[in-house]
Amino acid sequence: MRFAVTYLVESDAASIEARAKGIAVEQSVEMPLEAVTDERVLADIVGEVEAIQDQGHGRFAVRIALASATVGTDAGQFMNMLFGNTSLQEDVILHDVAVPETLREAFGGPRHGIPELRRKLHLHERAFAGSALKPQGLTPGDLALLAERFARGGLDFVKDDHGLADQHYSRFADRIRAVTAGIAQGVRATGHPTRYIPSLTGNLDQLRAQAALAREEGIDCVMVAPMVSGVSSVQALVAEFPDLAFFAHPSLGGLRISPDLLIGKLFPLIGADAVIFPSFGGRFGYSPETCRRLALHARCGLTGQEVAGHVGSGYTGPGHAGSGPTGSGPRPALPVPAGGMTLARTGEILDFYGPDTMLLIGGNLLLAREHIATEAEAFVRAVADHRYT
Repeated sequence: MRFAVTYLVESDAASIEARAKGIAVEQSVEMPLEAVTDERVLADIVGEVEAIQDQGHGRFAVRIALASATVGTDAGQFMNMLFGNTSLQEDVILHDVAVPETLREAFGGPRHGIPELRRKLHLHERAFAGSALKPQGLTPGDLALLAERFARGGLDFVKDDHGLADQHYSRFADRIRAVTAGIAQGVRATGHPTRYIPSLTGNLDQLRAQAALAREEGIDCVMVAPMVSGVSSVQALVAEFPDLAFFAHPSLGGLRISPDLLIGKLFPLIGADAVIFPSFGGRFGYSPETCRRLALHARCGLTGQEVAGHVGSGYTGPGHAGSGPTGSGPRPALPVPAGGMTLARTGEILDFYGPDTMLLIGGNLLLAREHIATEAEAFVRAVADHRYT
């Protein structure tokens, strides 16, 4: 059994066939084929070029079939087979992969996804609203006060900024206990079950210890950066802590891998229940088309060909974003557009992504300073009252 991988390759027409064959060999046996004497390896393992499509302007889409047997069940090895040595070639981008059902079953996908996150928050229709604890350098007490204000404003999720780790000024254990207590104060005032999402960092032993401590503190959502901590480590955490919902942060995600593939498809494949990504119009350069494909991948687990047919179409509403936890298809992961979003753009972003989305507004909300709770309440109200166009 094989799976198809698509690369975008900078080349001239005269060289592209040789380039494509070179990538197929590099991503499978990485040695001269003349030196391979095992006929089984030549027939079953060596990559096969399936198609070459001229994209214009010196770029070609190259689809290569790789052997599923080379992956096993390890997410890190899957990434290695997708883009290991070829990532060292500066003129190649990993663009897409059609994940076979055998690998979907092996990796498991999101354990919670949109339906379970809605259940946790007692939300059935509207989009989610969240913010981030920042800046770095604040004490656990200061972060707890900020978290309480967010919770009093009725936000659904309050996450650690991804830069918060286990620094001397904010030890992980001290921070999560203080922030959990602060959010609990806000929840008592509003009755709304605001969730705290602490950021897990470090090696696998440290990640496990932090996840266990978070669970002991009654936390049921955590965040991890797969490209920083390692996709195999995230895969292990998801398997070991099935009661935790995992939010995937995109840090180090711009490594010549198409973001709609990496964040929208591969992160959910290894178990991310929600994927945070920089939306168009913010501090980063993703296009609306890329963001739309990314959200569709996350919610639906669509193949690249299926997504291409959806780009530019309107949102179909909650319940049309893939099957739920008990369905036969992949569980839908929650898209979390972020990266410089502003309160003024709430309506625009909701119309673009639809209600099966979490809007994450950080710095723009923090500008309210002592009025953060009031501004957060206005943010939630704007999300709840929005009428989609």
